[in-house]
Amino acid sequence: MKLRLLTGSDVQRALPMRECIALMKTAFAQLSSGQANVPLRCQLPVPAHEGVTILMPAYLAQSDDLGAKIVSVFPNNPKHNLPSIHAIVIVIDSSTGMPMALMDGTYLTALRTGAAAGAATDLLARRDANVVGIFGAGKQGRTQLEALCHVRRIARVLVFDADGAQAGRYVDEMRARGAPIPNDIHVAASSQEVVRQADIICTATTSTQPVFDGRMLRPGTHINAVGAYTPQMQEVDAETVRRAKVVVDSRQASLVEAGDLIIPLKQGAITEMHIHAEIGEVVLGHKPGRESDDEITYFKSVGVAVQDIAAARRVLKRASELGLGTEVEL
Repeated sequence: MKLRLLTGSDVQRALPMRECIALMKTAFAQLSSGQANVPLRCQLPVPAHEGVTILMPAYLAQSDDLGAKIVSVFPNNPKHNLPSIHAIVIVIDSSTGMPMALMDGTYLTALRTGAAAGAATDLLARRDANVVGIFGAGKQGRTQLEALCHVRRIARVLVFDADGAQAGRYVDEMRARGAPIPNDIHVAASSQEVVRQADIICTATTSTQPVFDGRMLRPGTHINAVGAYTPQMQEVDAETVRRAKVVVDSRQASLVEAGDLIIPLKQGAITEMHIHAEIGEVVLGHKPGRESDDEITYFKSVGVAVQDIAAARRVLKRASELGLGTEVEL
């Protein structure tokens, strides 16, 4: 039996962002139409090191994709010059149960998370939205911007991070990438500066406190919130959630894991009925997306295994065609 090993560079070559955005829409549609078996992910806290390791299996019945991801989130890693997220993904042959590939999941996680925000932005943001605000200058913040630039004509970007030096590095790197990413990228002096100017806001942090004041949001703003993956974390305040049309990747997962929603629910600021739709329902046309230019729309993503497995299966297909990776005998 042969197993294909794929690096992060292989994954990047095999699955461009634009293709991944389209793929996320089909994966979310399968999830929302009951054509995916996705158990709630198993979180294994590692309190001694303030980290968590998460196990995420999925089977997508319509596309016949099977696999699992193991991802670790250790927020203190940047102090040691390491990414805060490490992951691997295994692709399994759905007809035999044999493992087919093992690939780097760290870049794949950032890719599919950015692509999910790209899909949500395409469906929910104003068509004329062209100023982006990024909270969090890490890897996730990079793929967030990349994805948005594939679905809207972005003219200006403001980035804010608690680590000013990291925000500066973000600006330098993203400017150097060139089109479709604009050259007009700047470090914001405050969260208020971001909120006052941005048409689209992305929060990609590990914060346990809201990173901006929801009372300052302008009508018509769209927010992608991709951090806050535990009930105790909260990137986006209750006021933002209360004011917004709320769309989630998975109702079941969000109500168990998303502090951005769980905390306002406990406070009585919203009820579960405030969740308008899953993004897959919007893809399928079962629920409307944006209905006016004045609406504030909010996409909450905790990350669902259908994203990882759909992406990994497409990576394996393309990698096989291109001869990427290394095959090993088991």
